[in-house]
Amino acid sequence: MSKEQYLKIIEREIHNINKKIDMKILSGEEYAKEARDHKLLRKKLIQHSSGNIFTKFFHMLPLF
Repeated sequence: MSKEQYLKIIEREIHNINKKIDMKILSGEEYAKEARDHKLLRKKLIQHSSGNIFTKFFHMLPLF
């Protein structure tokens, strides 16, 4: 599985969890488990989508 496919799967799962959270909020139910899962998936997404720190730095240089 390529990195892009892996990131797409994580994004899709985050989207599905967001739908579940929205439905639980509307019905007044607890959604702590889904929020925890969402947080873990976001962490994975950030971890795997971020490149080298120097690459990030050089891309931000024109902003200064």
